[in-house]
Amino acid sequence: MENVAGKVVVITGASSGLGAETARHLVKAGAKVALGARRLDRLEALAHELGSENCTVFKVDVIEREQVKTFVDHAVKSFGRIDVMINNAGVMPLGPLELLRFDEWDQCIDVNVKGVLWGIAAALPYFKAQKSGQFIHVASVAGHKVGIGSAIYSASKYSVRVISEGLRQEVKPYNIRTTVLSPGAVDTELPASVKAEGVSEGVAQFYKATAIPASSFARCVLFAMSQPEDVDINEILFRPTKQEL
Repeated sequence: MENVAGKVVVITGASSGLGAETARHLVKAGAKVALGARRLDRLEALAHELGSENCTVFKVDVIEREQVKTFVDHAVKSFGRIDVMINNAGVMPLGPLELLRFDEWDQCIDVNVKGVLWGIAAALPYFKAQKSGQFIHVASVAGHKVGIGSAIYSASKYSVRVISEGLRQEVKPYNIRTTVLSPGAVDTELPASVKAEGVSEGVAQFYKATAIPASSFARCVLFAMSQPEDVDINEILFRPTKQEL
């Protein structure tokens, strides 16, 4: 696609699912990618697949602010610049509030909300200095609708949308674009992060019957990136055609 080739894209949560598939599409379109996640072995396998000349890998946990900064600095050192920051890492701890799964609540806020903030903080100085750049943040259909058992997850994804809209307004002087992608059921490892007994089974069954390939997300990324610099695609909400929620 136009305006993708030659760009340097940093991706968190790149070891599987949306992040890995997006990396494949980006490299095919001529971009360079910096791949970050906790599972270094998975990143290295993906880098081998994509070719070392097209990517660099970095072990990073997005809940650690300094690690995210070091990851982005590493990407700039490797490729000389950064054009797109995809804050993709996420967890989905579904379950009724009455279960009081406090550790999962903490993790959800740390990964889904703070992780996005740390990604913004790491990339924004570079974008401001070069007067260009694009943030792509991953929300969810759950960031538009709240259901029984989704309160914490939905709150985190609503937060991503709110943070992104605030950022969009603030960065206009620097010619920076901001995109939010809100997928429905997409075939990734995300359902495995649902641990609540009696909930995880239903989620797994729903995804098995409904989910569309991760390539659907990757194509949305490329669409948003490929627009002319004066076009800012701010939000894309998409689902499997048969998904009712």
